[in-house]
Amino acid sequence: MILSPRSVKLTTRSGTEISRTLPHRYIRTIGAWCFVDHFGPTTQSDAMSIATHPHTGLQTVSWLFAGEVEHRDSLGSVQIIKPGELNLMTAGRGVAHSELSTENSTVAHGVQLWTVLPDRDRNSAPLFDHYGELPEFQRGDLKIRLFIGELFGERSPARIFSELLGAEIYISPGATAEIPLKTGNEYGTLLVEGDLSVDTAEVPLKSLHYSPAGKSSLQLSTKNGARIIFLGGEPFPEEIVMWWNFIGRSHEEIEEMRTRWNNEDPSIPTFQAAVEGRIPAPEMPNLRLHPRGNVTPPLI
Repeated sequence: MILSPRSVKLTTRSGTEISRTLPHRYIRTIGAWCFVDHFGPTTQSDAMSIATHPHTGLQTVSWLFAGEVEHRDSLGSVQIIKPGELNLMTAGRGVAHSELSTENSTVAHGVQLWTVLPDRDRNSAPLFDHYGELPEFQRGDLKIRLFIGELFGERSPARIFSELLGAEIYISPGATAEIPLKTGNEYGTLLVEGDLSVDTAEVPLKSLHYSPAGKSSLQLSTKNGARIIFLGGEPFPEEIVMWWNFIGRSHEEIEEMRTRWNNEDPSIPTFQAAVEGRIPAPEMPNLRLHPRGNVTPPLI
């Protein structure tokens, strides 16, 4: 199944265009991956300029192909991320952060990913981890940077709360290669650059190929070379409510999270942000939010 991207604005401040493939109408999660945004490449100097905003019940996974971004948060963390490095923020019961492209960012290009925390961990204390050194290796025609989980016997040191895989993979021009899969897991292949076919299915640029559990391998092929983000994990068993920057399990929980943030509750402390301002949570929708998981799409 090919998940086509939809275009959204990153912020009203910068107006940077984002290609969002997850969540999808039918596919809400791939493993615990619940949010896939791809931005750039762009030479816009303030491409990443996001004022203070909150998160709950999830992890943010920041990965760059080009540029630099400074992260600050309510834990006191201040960290610049560069290509090949990983910023991993575990929101738990609540955290706030800001993000700003540095003066060294002549080109901004990357992905912003979220994973949903299992019920047992979603109200834990927030955490921030930066990983400056991660596994980089080559397997045949594949050059791999592994930022989450395990692949080809290599393992990332990144802190995770369910079985997950996340990797940047470059495929050489004219190559056909196989990636081994765990049959109990599902997978997503996001085409970032170049051209790609997955098991003979052509994947348009910035689209996400979804593979349900049950397969033991995927065949990737390219004519001119391709750069992908490869995601995977055990199917997430819990239904979730995902609204704005919050993930909960009920409408009432989301209302409580929104109220805490907009009332500047001390459970999410203030901090000296990299960008001026504080983004308020929008009005609740005029309908009741219901927990959801993946659904089987209709036959076409």
